[in-house]
Amino acid sequence: MKILSTTILFTVALSALLLTQCDQVSGENKASEKETTKLAFAGFESQVKWGEHLVTVSACHDCHTPKKMTDRGPDIDSSLLLSGHPSQMPIPDVDRKELEGKGVTATSDLTSWIGAWGISYTANLTSDATGIGNWKEDQFIYALRNGTMKGLAGSRPMLPPMPWQMYRNMTDDELKAIFAYLKTTKPIHNIVPQPTPPALSEKK
Repeated sequence: MKILSTTILFTVALSALLLTQCDQVSGENKASEKETTKLAFAGFESQVKWGEHLVTVSACHDCHTPKKMTDRGPDIDSSLLLSGHPSQMPIPDVDRKELEGKGVTATSDLTSWIGAWGISYTANLTSDATGIGNWKEDQFIYALRNGTMKGLAGSRPMLPPMPWQMYRNMTDDELKAIFAYLKTTKPIHNIVPQPTPPALSEKK
């Protein structure tokens, strides 16, 4: 009876030890997987989080997010993140010929710009169908690599101030991360106006 009790105690102890070791190995594996994931996404916990970081540090909000006026001047409107130039906002009432001849100017919220190319309006980058909701990843990469609207060969070129010539130097993984993040953004229905041709080219 004593031998049996000793055998049972030994078995229980061995099982507990094995379970502890299994839990430890499982925990180490999970930690290793987490670290591997972070390494894959430049230290961020997911591709989307990495993309959000890249969008922020690349100053995409400066032009693509409408602003609201504060006592410190224009500030990002967090309810309209990355929705582009508001469709209801009127065309800038300025002397375009004079401004186009002098250089570059912008509206106070930086969502429309005037220069030798005419007037350009920043695009809707949200996940709505009026933004990039229907885009495919390869379209997005093509657009940034080649400076073409909607990432389609033969479409019109992107206009200033969009610095695609700089962004084209991002890696495929960086562009994929940005696209992954943009696809998770709040969908905002906003049809951005088409560009306005230069006033200097219009007949007098």
